[in-house]
This record gives sequence, C-alpha cells and structure tokens, in this order.
Amino acid sequence: MAKILLINPSYTPSYGGTKVAVVNPIYPTLGLATIAAVALERGHEVEILDMSWRPYDYELIRNLVLKIKPDIVGITGTTPLMNQLRDISVLIKDISKNIFLVGGGPHPSALPEETLQETMLDAVLVGEADYTFGDLCDGMPLSEIKGIFYREDEKIFSTGTRPLITNLDELPMPAWHLYDVKDYHTISRLLCRRTPMSTVEFSRGCVYKCDFCASKISLGLGYRKKSPERCVEEIKHLKSLGYKEFMLADDIFTSDQKWARKVCDKIYDSGVDMVWTCTNGIRVESADDDLFKSLRRSGCYRVSFGFESGSDEVLKAFGKGGRATVEQATKAVRMARKAGIDSNGYFMVGLSADTEKTMQETIDFARTIPVDMMKASICIAFPGTKMFNDYVNKGLIRSYDWDEYMIYTAKDLFAHENLSFDIIQKYMKKFFLQCILFNPNFIIRRIIRGIRTGEFFWDAYYALRFYLLPTTGNSEESKSIYYAKERWPQYDFNNRPPKPAFYQIARKNHTNVEKSARAEIVK
Repeated sequence: MAKILLINPSYTPSYGGTKVAVVNPIYPTLGLATIAAVALERGHEVEILDMSWRPYDYELIRNLVLKIKPDIVGITGTTPLMNQLRDISVLIKDISKNIFLVGGGPHPSALPEETLQETMLDAVLVGEADYTFGDLCDGMPLSEIKGIFYREDEKIFSTGTRPLITNLDELPMPAWHLYDVKDYHTISRLLCRRTPMSTVEFSRGCVYKCDFCASKISLGLGYRKKSPERCVEEIKHLKSLGYKEFMLADDIFTSDQKWARKVCDKIYDSGVDMVWTCTNGIRVESADDDLFKSLRRSGCYRVSFGFESGSDEVLKAFGKGGRATVEQATKAVRMARKAGIDSNGYFMVGLSADTEKTMQETIDFARTIPVDMMKASICIAFPGTKMFNDYVNKGLIRSYDWDEYMIYTAKDLFAHENLSFDIIQKYMKKFFLQCILFNPNFIIRRIIRGIRTGEFFWDAYYALRFYLLPTTGNSEESKSIYYAKERWPQYDFNNRPPKPAFYQIARKNHTNVEKSARAEIVK
C-alpha cells in the first residue's frame, strides 16, 4: 500500500487583484477527487491538500509532507499554476529524493516533455489519468503504464496514449470526502446560492474544436456519458457529505438532449434537495424550451453560455463551424429566461480572428443580450490549444513565463496577427465600462433579480468590489512567494519551441503510438 499526497496549487495569483476576483471559484477540485477514488479503491492511502482558496504557502506543504511521509506526491496544474508546480517539485525533492513525484492536468498533458525538463517531476500523466494513476500507485513498471512520460537515466520516455474510458459508470465515486467541507463556504455568492458547493461531471469530452480550448488534451475528443442513475447517485453522495449545491463541469451537457432530459428527470424524481448550475455545456444551437423546463424542474437555476464573440464570422473562424450564431444566442437566452433560469454569458476579446471592428461588435452584442451575468476575458493562447500551436509555428509567442498566463494578464504574451496588445486591453476595459458599469439595462435587470431572489445586498457588495478593482493586472499582492525559484530547472523555449501537444499528435497516429510503447523521445 502506498501513501499518497495530492496537491492543488493556489488560485490567488490567477484571480486576486483584478475584477475577476469577485468570482474566484472555491470548490473541491474534481480531477483530484476522481484519481484519488481509483487509488483508494485499490487499497492505497490518500490525502488531498487543496490550496485553491488560500495563498501559495510552501511551508504548509513542507510541514504536511514531513508529517504524513508520502511515498507519492501528485500535483495538478493548469498553465497559470505551472510555476507553483515547479516550485513544489524542488521542495519535495529537497525533503526526500525517494518521494515519487508526478504531475498531471491540462498543462503537463499539453507539454509533457517540456514539463519534465522544467521541473523535478519523475513522471507526467497525460490526458485522462484515473486508471493511469492507479497503475502507478500499484507499483507497475513505468514502461508498462499507458499514458505517461517519465525519466530514466537522464532520458525521457513516453508509453503512448491510454485509451479513453468508455464506461464512466465503472469509475468509483469521486473521493469528495477527502476535502474538508468547511473550507468551501467562502465561494463568491455570485457563483453559488447555497454553500458549500462542489463540481460534478455527468459526461466527458467535446466534439468541437475551438482553437482557444484545450479541454480535449485532458478529456479527449468525443463524448461519453454516465447513466442518469449514476448521475443521481453522485448527487446523493455529495448531499450526504454536507454539500448543498453543485456546478456541472461538462463541456457539452446538452448535446444529447434526450439523455440530458432523462438526467434532469431522474434528479427531480429522486427528491434530493440540491440546487445546481450549468457552468458551461449548453451550446446555443442546442437550446430547447422543453430542455430548459426540465433543467428548472430539477433544481438548475443558472445556465452559462460561451458566446465568445458578437461576430458570426469570428465564431466560424475559431471553430464553432457556423452552427452557433449570434441570432441563436439571443434565442437561447430568451428561452432560459422564459423557463425561469438565470443566464450567464462568457465573452472574449483578442480571439484569433478578431479585429477592432469585431471586438466592438462583441461589445454591442453584450450590451443588448438580456443575460443576468456576464464575464469577459482576454483570449489567451494556452498550451494544448490550436491557437498556441499556430502562434508557436509563426514565431508569435513572446513569453513563456507561466505566471503571466492568466485571462486578465497585463503582459503582452504573444503578437496577435491583427491587433496590438494595447488595443486588446483597450477593448477589454471598454467591455466592462459599456456592458456592465454603464449599461442601464443590465443594471436594472440585475437590481430586479436581486430583489426577487433576496440577493440584492450581495449584488451591491460585489458591485462595489468590481468597481474598485482593475480590469487587468498582475498585482504584486497576489503573486506567489516561491521556495526556490533560483533553482527551478529551465527549458530553453526560445531555441527549442514547444511541440504541438503530444496528445493531439497521438490521437492522429494512435496505432503507431500504441506499437511504440517505449519510444525514446529525448536523448
């Protein structure tokens, strides 16, 4: 039996100090809960350290490692959390070279070879890691575990891709019990009505190929669903642990409308007292009156739409394929409102096909669409996306400092082909001014909603914070204080540009990759 410590880094550097701080997502990390569940099922001992809701604190990590003496430490990381992962890797190896150190999540999956060379990790889990992590904990030879990159004799090897899990019902119940439910009452009330809240997944994957999205790196291209019965079982389990609300994390929940309605009906029939929100997963072309009625009946009170742009040309250019349009977006919001469901709209400026004209069209669209909440961000070319790969190939990436890779960054990370970064920031600020702060229709709609729901004073509190915080920035107050930045391993990205995400290449050449299970990547 192995002793395992799983670590989720701090979100403070990504969300603190800008307007987005009013919606800092404080809830248990689902990815760690799912891989922990497999390890527990196989008889291992697991503990989770979630730093998402507090500043990065390497002393806290050191003390816990010394206390529990783990055999394996696993760290998850998105790109903005990557430098914390690097720092933790040095800290852990300073404590003991015998601790096996593994990384996973979107960034390591996108750049596994580079991640190993930038850290002191022993291995990287690529993609969907539930069973991969279980095999590693069981002590299987690394060369026989599908879906990893690992070190051996100063060389880096890949074992190829692991087939995606076809039957999600076979997975053990996520190990939400490893999180202390008392830690999750501080989530923004703009995101949650009943604290504490957790995330759940009813399905995995996405069939669309938006150039700014990296979800396929970790969850695969395609669509797999849990049975409605399993979905309800998970909700009941969450309720028994003390959670009162859940946020659905699925990428395309309503693509199969018949199944989605069955899930909603099962939730309603179960009588479980949980409210929920659909944080994404409802594409505007899949909007349907009956679907929204089922959602509302089952306890869903808010749906979020990824509108992204107010230009049909831009929507088509970045990968929505002409299916999602501005007109359909407006219809979808009206359907949701008709069913008594709040709507939230996500927008971006600086999309790959954006111009000043199309960014203004996005602002004009956002001003008029009758959503109850909206959020805008700068479109960042994150590793693992087609956008990032294209920018690398064209020599447009200007920075590989992962601390700057946040959607409210004030740093010029890459050269947009049509726009200067100053212009993108100008339209970002313009969005918040014209669409939120000085948009009478939105303000009145929000006031009426606040009175109706009893959340008026929460709205006033967050409105004041929103007004006082800057639109973009990388504030000194929110930056991490690192343990050993001067000793981080380095990778020369300028002379050795990152390759397209391994997982993308492997999916195209699946047969060949599977045959070369111990292919040497770096010498």
